Amino acid sequence: LSPNTLTQVLRDVGKDYASQKLFFDGLMDDSKKLIFDLSSFFSYSAILRYAEKGHNADELYQNQIQFLLVFSLDKQLPLMLKPLPGSVRDIKALKENIDEINAKESIIILDRGFASYSLPVLLAMHRFNFILPLRRNFKKINYRQKLEHTFIYRNRGIKWNRKKIGKHHLYLFEDLKLKSEEETVFIKLLQEKKRDTAQYVKDQVKFGKIALLTNLDTTGEKLYLMWKDRENIEQAFDALKNELENDKTYLSDDDAVRGYFFISFISLYLYYKILNLLKQKGLTSKI
Repeated sequence: LSPNTLTQVLRDVGKDYASQKLFFDGLMDDSKKLIFDLSSFFSYSAILRYAEKGHNADELYQNQIQFLLVFSLDKQLPLMLKPLPGSVRDIKALKENIDEINAKESIIILDRGFASYSLPVLLAMHRFNFILPLRRNFKKINYRQKLEHTFIYRNRGIKWNRKKIGKHHLYLFEDLKLKSEEETVFIKLLQEKKRDTAQYVKDQVKFGKIALLTNLDTTGEKLYLMWKDRENIEQAFDALKNELENDKTYLSDDDAVRGYFFISFISLYLYYKILNLLKQKGLTSKI
């Protein structure tokens, strides 16, 4: 288990991406609900091609390696982990890797970072259903429409409605508790002279509202619950970086980095296999 021996093993694994792809394909078989997201960690290597300048979630502009994680909601398991150059943005990453997803007809649940009017066309070409949250500045969102339907989510009142946009449905939700919180924050900014009244009049109609674009024809409550389930991938990122401590690498070889990510994926997969057994036995509060 010397460093040199392990580095060579990682290189050999990293070079054989065809075998990794077959492995990922087998895991994706029969998955019906998939979550996609990107994360990153910093690298200080001067010769690593994956390590490029890019903005991370904390808006720090440093050399980083990004990685794409695919998580199955129905299986509660990670299905694929792939390193990407640090400068690649969310939409570009998905477009360049969509061909590798061996789960046609499944539902892909995305993050706001993937929001684009062109993306639904691409997903339709690959026979995917999708749930895509839109950024609040998208012009097709009518924030003044009447929200006629309601349901309760975790003791929070949710109002919703939907309208047809071309071949797709645009669902608009209003979380009443979130609306109150966002309005309170904005009023504090008004008091601190960091916002003005004109901006408040313009933005208050958007407080607490979330717009989801989809090709699914279902109730607002079911769609909202599926979208909220994407929190599972944040827990997977947390397990990968913190529980398994796979948030850094000192490797300076691209093949070795690809091997490192594959071994990291295996560790995350085993972690979730054990976690799911603990959940089935009701032991997560004890272990």
